Amino acid sequence: IVIGSVFASGFSFTGSISNVLQDGLIAQLSDSYNVGILIFLVILGTIVALMNKAGGSKAFGDWAATHIKTRQGAQLCTVLLGVLIFIDDYFNCLTVGSVMKPVTDKHRISRAKFAYVIDATAAPICIIAPVSSWAAAVSGFVKGEDGFGLFIKAIPYNYYSFLTLAMMIAMIVMKVEFGSMEKHELNALKGDLLSMGDGKKTVTAEETDVVNSNGKVVDLIIPIICLVICCIIGMIYTGGFFSGVSFVEAFSNSDASVGLAIGSLFGLLITILLYVIRGVLDFGKCMEAIPEGFKAMVPAILILTFAWTLKGTTDMMGAKDFVQTAMTSASGSLFSFLPAVIFIVGCLMAFATGTSWGTFGILIPISVTILSGNYMMMSVCVGAILAGAVCGDHISPISDTTILSSAGAQCKHIDHVATQMPYALTVALCASVGYILSGITGNGYIGLAGATISLALAMVIIVITAKRGR
Repeated sequence: IVIGSVFASGFSFTGSISNVLQDGLIAQLSDSYNVGILIFLVILGTIVALMNKAGGSKAFGDWAATHIKTRQGAQLCTVLLGVLIFIDDYFNCLTVGSVMKPVTDKHRISRAKFAYVIDATAAPICIIAPVSSWAAAVSGFVKGEDGFGLFIKAIPYNYYSFLTLAMMIAMIVMKVEFGSMEKHELNALKGDLLSMGDGKKTVTAEETDVVNSNGKVVDLIIPIICLVICCIIGMIYTGGFFSGVSFVEAFSNSDASVGLAIGSLFGLLITILLYVIRGVLDFGKCMEAIPEGFKAMVPAILILTFAWTLKGTTDMMGAKDFVQTAMTSASGSLFSFLPAVIFIVGCLMAFATGTSWGTFGILIPISVTILSGNYMMMSVCVGAILAGAVCGDHISPISDTTILSSAGAQCKHIDHVATQMPYALTVALCASVGYILSGITGNGYIGLAGATISLALAMVIIVITAKRGR
């Protein structure tokens, strides 16, 4: 942030200070959208703290231990819950993390693997779900075309998202890991969920248990269900649903920040009311959970704040103009490879800036303008933009979704980034093959077939390598 601010100010001392503070941290923390997300984080952290105090998390973990018998079952249940919560990636990461952590801890699944499963389910599901905050964002960036219709047409060409889900499920079913993730998983089997066996003191599965004999499974299930319902109502409320707008259009027009803040607040009130009526917590104990929830979210809030500031710094340096000029100049000479070029540029932009939505806002208008009239290639290229943005989001340490996946899993953030990156890059390479084929043939479905075959070959290599290692 400091280096970027110095460059953006032309090496002016006072200008650099102004860029870091006034145009950086203060501007980001006074942005209404960002504040809404921070409120949502604090309230969700409070709800999780309440569920722990009430014993709901432990009761659910004990119940799941008798019904989910294997490590594969625990991970697949995490995937299933992530698929079901498709309305928003922030909501997905934190909710799935709070619900499934007792289960994955019981089965000694490393926090790094847990964070990967959360992250690999959140954004890829949201970006291919027609009714989600991501669909609304993409639709809003398309000018002069049917934004929602173009989003629907681009779904089959979002190779990275489909391949990420396929690879994750295949790795779970085949019990195969590679890279540093394998070390985390092997050490988790020994009881240490947070390290690779490097001798550092970390939290074990047993140490994370919260004991409250009054807690029942309903003390976790009811708050989560109410939270989901309230957040959906909050989002469609901001989109004008209660003013006569259709459900789908309300989602397209929704403000995720305000909607999630409203929904989580009502979810918190219902949770407190439930616990007081049931007698598992008195009002004083419920209020103690507020600062506890806030403190639990401080690392995520700090990383998010600095990540948002870094994004603002890259904007001050003219990143958007640079990318727009480069893409426009490449569209002529590299037209046959345009989907692959767009995918790679999307990856690099999202990685460098940590924002998928910012990448959409820059690349989608450029692609729509360049490919006006060629609807097949326009759909393929929009699919490539969405895929590249999600891929860059996955491998970026300053991505808000990656940060919240670490927070949801209570995993060391740098461990999550380091273990997820080899998996994401493997899928990105296979997706690139698909986009090259789609550009050469002019057919997106041929590219999808090529990407799928590439992933199948990659999985064969991974399995053979793993067997030799054993």
